[in-house]
Amino acid sequence: MDYQAVLEEVAAHVEPQIGRGRVAQYIPALASVDADRFGIALADVDGRVTGVGDWERPFSMQSISKAFSLALVLADDGEKLWRRVGREPSGNPFNSLVQLEYEHGIPRNPFINAGALVVTDRLHTLTGDASTTMLDFLRAESGNPDLAFDQEVAASETAHGDRNAALAHFMAGYGNLDNPVPTVLEHYFWQCSIEMSCRDLALAGGFLARHGLRADGSRLLSSSEAKRVNAVMLTCGTYDAAGDFAYRVGLPGKSGVGGGIVAVVPGRCTLCVWSPGLDARGNSVAGVAALDHFTTLTGWSVF
Repeated sequence: MDYQAVLEEVAAHVEPQIGRGRVAQYIPALASVDADRFGIALADVDGRVTGVGDWERPFSMQSISKAFSLALVLADDGEKLWRRVGREPSGNPFNSLVQLEYEHGIPRNPFINAGALVVTDRLHTLTGDASTTMLDFLRAESGNPDLAFDQEVAASETAHGDRNAALAHFMAGYGNLDNPVPTVLEHYFWQCSIEMSCRDLALAGGFLARHGLRADGSRLLSSSEAKRVNAVMLTCGTYDAAGDFAYRVGLPGKSGVGGGIVAVVPGRCTLCVWSPGLDARGNSVAGVAALDHFTTLTGWSVF
């Protein structure tokens, strides 16, 4: 298949969607991003990468980081994590407090903010430095040693992170955090602040398309564990729009309010699309449309 031609067709098809939606407003450092940007990259299982548009322009990965922290914890700790976080779609906004209260401090899944805080807490316990562990992993898998935290974004999230702090303190009250709340929040915000391009993210997520194998051929996850990460991405990776995303795209995916979405075609490739304009549920308008058209053109989906 001529990936370049397919991606060019996808970009042309979604051009009317680019700029629609609103950039993330609740993190001031993201509010000034140009909504008219668009990039898409595809990395096959052999590490060959193709892209169009702004595919090499870095952006804030935000909640896409949650997929990588989940994989790193499962690789190190196996199934133990699932005692502290569920695997069910939430049906509520990603920063909801209500659901957490009536489920006694156990987050519904690892991709809502509460669940991601539990995963970060566990990764920090296992490694002693959750955010640096993730950054080192992403540098290795993407082949880009220059990946870095965006200090402005991390500071902005810290200054406006009251709801995340409330979630963390609530779970700590139920004994579901091992580390001090300020430590967990710090590493969570640093992880979300990492700047990566579509190229970087498509390559970094390649282990999910290779059934758990890293870029160097070593095994991060078993085939079964990789299947489970992909399954949770499909059912929970785009928050309370996961059903619509599965209906339209038909691939495991993880979005972030920076406008990026990583999607996985198991056994074939990993895609990353970026366009900062978001819909009401926090997912890229043009990004979802692009992945929808990609699976329509290629016939590649998990269904």
